[in-house]
Amino acid sequence: MVRRKKAQWRAEREAFYQRCKPIFDRLKPELIKTHYNWYMAVEPDSGDYFIDKDDMVAGKMCRQKHPNAIPFVFRINDTGACGTI
Repeated sequence: MVRRKKAQWRAEREAFYQRCKPIFDRLKPELIKTHYNWYMAVEPDSGDYFIDKDDMVAGKMCRQKHPNAIPFVFRINDTGACGTI
């Protein structure tokens, strides 16, 4: 049961990422020039995005406009990844 829930959560997360990534990929070439290593919170249903130096601020800006949405946060760099491995 727990494994199924984890697998379902991962699949949902991946599907959400796949909806947000095209928005990020479309905007990244321009934003990388002016906002390198800033953060972009994407709300895929509206196509809205919010950028800030702080990932929490970008997410908060998104939730203010879309209170029922959970944004996907990318880092504006070559990979879009926010953390380190």
